[in-house]
Amino acid sequence: MPPPPNVRRRQALADAAIEVLGRSGIHGLSHRAVDERAGLPAGTASNYFRSRDALLRAAAERVVELHQADMREANGLAGAPIDTGGLIELIAGSLHYSATAHRARYLAIYELNLEATRRPELRRALDTVARTTLDFTVRQHRDLGLATTREEVQTLVTLFGGALLNLAAGPPEEVTPELTRTLARAMVTGAMGRTAGDGCPPAGESEPGPESGLS
Repeated sequence: MPPPPNVRRRQALADAAIEVLGRSGIHGLSHRAVDERAGLPAGTASNYFRSRDALLRAAAERVVELHQADMREANGLAGAPIDTGGLIELIAGSLHYSATAHRARYLAIYELNLEATRRPELRRALDTVARTTLDFTVRQHRDLGLATTREEVQTLVTLFGGALLNLAAGPPEEVTPELTRTLARAMVTGAMGRTAGDGCPPAGESEPGPESGLS
């Protein structure tokens, strides 16, 4: 039986699942808990997501959808082209925003990744999400006029994820713009081998390397 067509209702349920995961952990997630968090009648979540695995996948996909929307907005405000210094500022802002305003959202994705070590189907779904996210990020770098290779973007994504886990799991009041800027500078310098603040050559002018036309 196909899922109900109400997209907004599905998003509201996925958002509620993210909040439950981020605040109560994987063991606190249930269809009933999601219904209660969303303020919807009992049985609504199970009508849209028949299994717990389906609910977990929906939460993961929704986190990525929201993160990409935030990236589009930030990149639009930054304008193009930007240099390495601009990339550091973008990453620093995203890291601070993610670890504070949306702390529960990213704690939820870490809960999902831990659960995926025990659920092969969820692991495959998250691997697909990760590939899609990498492609999207490479496209965003191209749109900003950056010549980062796919491998450099992958390294940045990995470093960002590790830093975000550490920040989101700690006291929110300890996450400062100064700290996230220091971390962002270390990420960019380490991943791209360029001194922080150096200009990043326009796309197409970097040394040849394995790149994707996706971001």
